[in-house]
Amino acid sequence: MMRAYPRIAIAGFQHETNCFGTTKAGLTEFEMADSWPAMLQGEEVITETRGMNLPIAGFANAAKEAGMELVPILWCAAEPSAHVTDHAFDAICGKILDGLGAAWPVDGIFLDLHGAMVTESHADGEGELLRRLRAWAGPELPILVSLDLHANISEDLVDLADYIAIYRTYPHLDMAETGERCVPVLQHLLAGERLHKVFRQMDYLIPLHAQYTSATPGRDLYAVLPRLEEAGVLADIALGFTAADLPDTRPSCVAYARTAVAAAQAADHIASLFARLEAQSAHPMLSPEQAAKIACQPRAAMPVVLADVQDNPGAGGTSDTTGLLAALADAGAQNVLMGLFHDPETAAAARKAGQGGLFRTALGGRSGVAGDKPFEANFEVLALGDGICRYSGEMYGGGVAALGPTAALRLTGAEADISLVVTSIRNQCLDLAHFTHIGLKPETFDTICVKSTAHFRAAFEPIASAVYPVAAPGVFPCDLGRFPYKNLHPDVRTAPAKG
Repeated sequence: MMRAYPRIAIAGFQHETNCFGTTKAGLTEFEMADSWPAMLQGEEVITETRGMNLPIAGFANAAKEAGMELVPILWCAAEPSAHVTDHAFDAICGKILDGLGAAWPVDGIFLDLHGAMVTESHADGEGELLRRLRAWAGPELPILVSLDLHANISEDLVDLADYIAIYRTYPHLDMAETGERCVPVLQHLLAGERLHKVFRQMDYLIPLHAQYTSATPGRDLYAVLPRLEEAGVLADIALGFTAADLPDTRPSCVAYARTAVAAAQAADHIASLFARLEAQSAHPMLSPEQAAKIACQPRAAMPVVLADVQDNPGAGGTSDTTGLLAALADAGAQNVLMGLFHDPETAAAARKAGQGGLFRTALGGRSGVAGDKPFEANFEVLALGDGICRYSGEMYGGGVAALGPTAALRLTGAEADISLVVTSIRNQCLDLAHFTHIGLKPETFDTICVKSTAHFRAAFEPIASAVYPVAAPGVFPCDLGRFPYKNLHPDVRTAPAKG
C-alpha cells in the first residue's frame, strides 16, 4: 500500500561526452564548480539548486507542492569533455547507490541526467547507471529520468526507465520545466496506472548549430508535441549529440500513452516529420575570413554576433582556438569583443602585469587542432577579476559561474581593435554576464564573438543586428563530414539525403 506522502529519492549526474575531445572528466571535474555548482550531497541538492533552471530544481519544487517527501542524494555535473573516467563513474554511481541504501524504503526515483555520457568502459553511461539501479531496486520501483535535448538515447535506457522527459528548447530555457513535467507522470505511476512506451531512432544527424529550436527543423519538430499531448500522448524528442561516435548517436523520440497503439502512432508521426524535414537540417556557416569581412563593414544599429561554433566548451571544445581571432586581426577589424578564451597561463601573466599593464603572450592555440596555433601579440590589461560570475540571462539565471582568475585584455600595437576575456576554467560564453562581470559592455561593441554554438542566442540575440555561425578550427566540427566516425550505425547519414 502506497504511503499517503510517498518518499521519492532524487539525484543528478550530468556529462555530455565529446568522443573526439582532448581531456577526460575525472572525479575532480565533477566535484568542482564551473558552469554549474560543485558536487552537492544531501539537503544541499535542494537548497543549492532552488530557483535555478535545472531539472532537479523543477522536480523538487513541483514534487513538494504535490505532497511528496523528497530524499535528496547527490547532484553533480562536469564541463563537457572527452570520456568520463571509470574511476569517476564508479565513484559517483556508488555514492548514488549508497544514498539509496541509506534512504530505503523509497517509492520512486527521479534522476536528472544528460543522455550523452560516454565513459572509458561504457558507451551508454546513463544506461549503465540505470542497469545498476534496477539491479538494486528491482523492476517495479518507478524510475523517472530527465534528459538533455542533445541526448543520444539507447533502447536499453528507454526499457530501464519508466518515463523519460526531454528538454524542448535550444537554448535550454525549459530545464526546470522538464523536471516539473515528471511529477504528474510519477503520480500516475504511483496510483498503479500503466503507460505504454514506444521508441524510434532516426537515420540522419543534425549539426548542433542547426538544432536551434527557433528555426527549422527544430521549430517544426517541437511544435507537434503539445498537439500530441492534447490527444493524450506524452512524447518527447532528442536531437542527438553529434560528437559522440556510437551506434546510438542520432535523433530519436519517445512516446507514452494509455494504449500501445496510440504511442506507436505518435512515434511514427514524429519519425515521418523528421523524414520530411531532413533537407532543412543543413545550415551554412561562414569561414573566418568571411566573418572578418562582415566585422569590417560599417556598424549597424546593434552589434553583429559571430559564433565560434566549433570551439564551444559546452560541447567539449577547448575554448582556446584562435582561428577567428587571427582572421579579425589580419583584417584590421575595429571595436570587437571576444570570449571566452580558456588560457590559465595568459590569465596569470595578465595578473602579474597588473591592471593597465602591458605584456606579450602567445594566447591559446594549445588544443592541437589542425590549422590552429597560438596567437602571439601584445596586450593591455583592461581589468582583472576572480571569475565569480553571476548569470543574468534566462537560461542560467540564478546560478553562479566559476571562471577562475580572469582578465579582460585589449590587443595593442596592431591595426585591429580587439578586446577579449581570458579565463582559467573553461566556460561556454552564453550570458552577457561573462563580459559585464569584469566591466565590459557588450552592446557598445560593433562585433561580439562568442565561443558557443547556440546557447548564447537567448542572451545575445536581443542586442544583435545579426547572428552568424563561423566554422573556425575546433575539436567540435559542425561540418559532420570532418568527424572521423568509426562506430555510427551504418544506416545513419552525416549529411542530408539529396531529394
